[in-house]
Amino acid sequence: MNFDVPILTVAHVIISLIAIVAGAMVSYGFLAAKRLDLWTAVFLATTVLTSVTGFIFFPIERFTPAIGVGVISMIVLAVAILARYHYRLAGRWRAAYVISSVVAFYFNVFVLVAQLFDKVPALKALAPTQSEPPFAVAQLFVLVVFIAIGAASTKRFHAQPTSPLIVEDPAARRFPKAPAPRLR
Repeated sequence: MNFDVPILTVAHVIISLIAIVAGAMVSYGFLAAKRLDLWTAVFLATTVLTSVTGFIFFPIERFTPAIGVGVISMIVLAVAILARYHYRLAGRWRAAYVISSVVAFYFNVFVLVAQLFDKVPALKALAPTQSEPPFAVAQLFVLVVFIAIGAASTKRFHAQPTSPLIVEDPAARRFPKAPAPRLR
């Protein structure tokens, strides 16, 4: 085991892993048509922290694919946060929230796969430059899985808007109003 890893790298990795676990829970919630508010907050916060710590903790010498993923991830996360907390999932913002959350989760897993191929000796032997077919196949598989999750989640997740102004009357379900009589 390598103990020469800087503490900031360890912190970044731990935050990233928490974001991935929380993203899996949020995606489960989408597929089960459940709004998991605590998991959502953890997912969005740790995913933002993952990108921010990536920019702060690691030296930027030139533009790299990792920087590009981080920038796009921050834009996607801004959409998810706006849709969830400002627009409260109203109207088309529900779909924007689901899609942007799944895309942010995909970016986390995309980077995880890239890091696994870079750090795990058996995977590095299969794709030392990450331009070999095993790496491409693994990333394509991840992409297809996330496209399926995104499509199914967008169809299944129909959570009510989170606005405190919209309150459902439970009695209205038990005692529906009779239609108004028609006047001739």
